[in-house]
Amino acid sequence: MRCPLGKKGSQNSATPPRQRICYCTLSSKDFVTLGDRMWHFAVSVFLVELYGNSLLLTAVYGLVVAGSVLLLGAIIGDWVDKNSRLKVAQTSLVVQNASVILCGIILMIIFLFKTQLLTLYHGWLLTMCYILVITIANIANLASTATAITIQRDWIVVVAGEDRSKLADMNATIRRIDQLTNILAPMAVGQIMTFGSPMIGCGFISGWNLMSMCVEYLLLWKVYQKTPTLALKCSKVEESELKQLNIKKENDMKPAEGVQLIVEKDVTGFEPQQEKEVGCAARIAEPFITFRDGWVAYYNQPVFLAGMGLAFLYMTVLGFDCITTGYAYTQGLSGSVLSLLMGASAITGIMGTVAFTWLRRKCGLIRTGLISGVAQLSCLVLCAISVFMPGSPLDLTVSPFADISARLFENEPLPTIASPGGEPEVAFATGMPNLLNGSTTPAYADPEMSPEPVPLISVSLLFAGVIAARVGLWSFDLTVTQLLQENVAESERGIINGVQNSMNYLLDLLHFIMVILAPNPEAFGLLVLISVSFVAMGHIMYFRFAQKSLGKQIFACCTPDPKAVSDSSLPGNTSTV
Repeated sequence: MRCPLGKKGSQNSATPPRQRICYCTLSSKDFVTLGDRMWHFAVSVFLVELYGNSLLLTAVYGLVVAGSVLLLGAIIGDWVDKNSRLKVAQTSLVVQNASVILCGIILMIIFLFKTQLLTLYHGWLLTMCYILVITIANIANLASTATAITIQRDWIVVVAGEDRSKLADMNATIRRIDQLTNILAPMAVGQIMTFGSPMIGCGFISGWNLMSMCVEYLLLWKVYQKTPTLALKCSKVEESELKQLNIKKENDMKPAEGVQLIVEKDVTGFEPQQEKEVGCAARIAEPFITFRDGWVAYYNQPVFLAGMGLAFLYMTVLGFDCITTGYAYTQGLSGSVLSLLMGASAITGIMGTVAFTWLRRKCGLIRTGLISGVAQLSCLVLCAISVFMPGSPLDLTVSPFADISARLFENEPLPTIASPGGEPEVAFATGMPNLLNGSTTPAYADPEMSPEPVPLISVSLLFAGVIAARVGLWSFDLTVTQLLQENVAESERGIINGVQNSMNYLLDLLHFIMVILAPNPEAFGLLVLISVSFVAMGHIMYFRFAQKSLGKQIFACCTPDPKAVSDSSLPGNTSTV
């Protein structure tokens, strides 16, 4: 279903060269967001450095970020839907980068005057600085969420127009660049902080974001000017009325009077009518109503099961995060080996984006998700097998809750290990190594004894499965992303993708809670099996979605036919692509 002025002719109003310019500009935008990636990596390191090599502030920051997106995802998406595309992109871009710059300046002040701040008001001023840093960093993350929704879920759909192959190529290209920036950002920040200092790192990131904000602002304006259809946006009421017209229309029927298209002021000079004044109680209740309506709308989407399947993939320890890295250290892998494994993971992720575009052309979008899911699960079987191989620390006689119960209920002191300078240090309760001082000795090891070498069969199979599974993972991720782009109505793209982000963060939060409840290495094998189970449940949900969408043709042979381009058009779909 399309708006009156948004017909096929209007969608293709930009000439092919202009669309290629917009495509290249949107892709190059990810290079500019290198500063955002650097900030996400560095903020945790800065918080650890500030709080005396403790993970407390980092844990609080992670909990605040996850909780904020979980609660505000639908509200952010609704704000994206109700405002013009250019206003949303500009506002979120400025807020995001300005927050990072301000946060960097505050961190530099704390690093410079931490000793003086500790003595003022019994340290409460320093505590307030910590709270301020976490709050502003959280605002930056929320603005980043809004930017991702409006650019990667809405703008590129409009730029691609009716060409779904182009949309798939754009999604894949942006994801490849995303993979590269996720590698380059930690490398850049790590080198600066290693050969400089945390304060220099803060200054560098603040300066980079200031520069990138200006460049990205110009790029967005260029894309907007060269794609006139970005100025056209239908409201929910108009889409509903047009849907009824499409049902009842005859061949010679014209659009009904009163059904108008919202055109932004800066394009035609038309201003939408002002909203009626509402009472104070209604304004207070509006966010809660938006939250409820967003989740209800998400549940009623034809791609609901596909989105839930993607969210379930976040409930896993089988990724290159701090948890898996810490476990690898306890199994004897060095930092250099882990860096190589992360590089290999990025390469297989890029291979997944290539596989996605090829499979979509050959088999169609929905079947691409099925094939990707089978590929990912097949590789994760290696991870499940690794739990029972030689070298695995799995010990079912050790309660996974023994460590946390001892700390909370038996008041046992934290174990200490000797630091290189001879001073005792507190070891992490997880048995993870003290990564902050460069030691790779497990925290529970006796420094005076030479531990027997741990067989590497188990950890090798684990990482072989994790790395190989990235091909299917990223291909599946791109499949669900494009399903949401193609099958969600234009007026609901923001709120539906906001709720999807909330679901992703909810499952990610649950996986961290799972690790907190069972932090000892002996329980990591159980976490692996639970993770594989959640991934399997996610793909079962997607299989059910594919079965409802394709019916008996779900197992049809993959042939490069025209239907492969549009097999994701589901019954009841009102999207404008």
